[in-house]
Amino acid sequence: MKILKSMALAIFSLTATFSFAQKNDLGAWYMYFGNNKISKKLNFHNEIQYRNFDGIGDLEQLLIRTGIGYDLTENNNNVLLGYGFILSQPYVNGEKKENIEHRIFQQYITKQKFGRFYLQHRYRLEERFLADDFRMRFRYMLGVNIPINNKEMLPKTFYGSVYNEIFLNLNSPTFDRNRVYGALGYVINKNMRIEAGYMNQIQENKNRGQIQIGFYNNIPFTKD
Repeated sequence: MKILKSMALAIFSLTATFSFAQKNDLGAWYMYFGNNKISKKLNFHNEIQYRNFDGIGDLEQLLIRTGIGYDLTENNNNVLLGYGFILSQPYVNGEKKENIEHRIFQQYITKQKFGRFYLQHRYRLEERFLADDFRMRFRYMLGVNIPINNKEMLPKTFYGSVYNEIFLNLNSPTFDRNRVYGALGYVINKNMRIEAGYMNQIQENKNRGQIQIGFYNNIPFTKD
């Protein structure tokens, strides 16, 4: 409990510090990810991301995703069909506008382990339905988790987490963005963990940093 309290205090301090950062210079994303077994092969994906232009309070985007996945092999090689609802509030000429996007996506995740290195490859295809446009986009993410105080990702383990994700449009321009991420995480128990880190998002004419705080829940809905 002392470790959890210390990490919660560190996260709170990060949030408070970046709340005073200059507007639009550094954003903050608060994220929940659920990946819950509903049978031996099937899983229910559920996700909420609350993204801010600043530390807290100035909404940039609210993203809700859900989907049903199927394991091709035991606890690995997962294919998933999902839906996303995205509410964006960008600034246009100094004023906030509201945009809504509906998104269908298909993805494939495969995992590998080399010594202490836990690798994950994610391939995702998105069909994006905007108010006056339709777009398709491909994403590839390579992520690595490395336990620090244990050799395995066991309860009460601190770990480092890094990933790189590239986004490519199927129409012009091809390059959409690239995300580079690094974080410190803590495994609470076999079904829950938390991370706090920094992500740099590179676009064609923009480069912006984001503080990210994420909670991961893998509590199964079935005992099978």
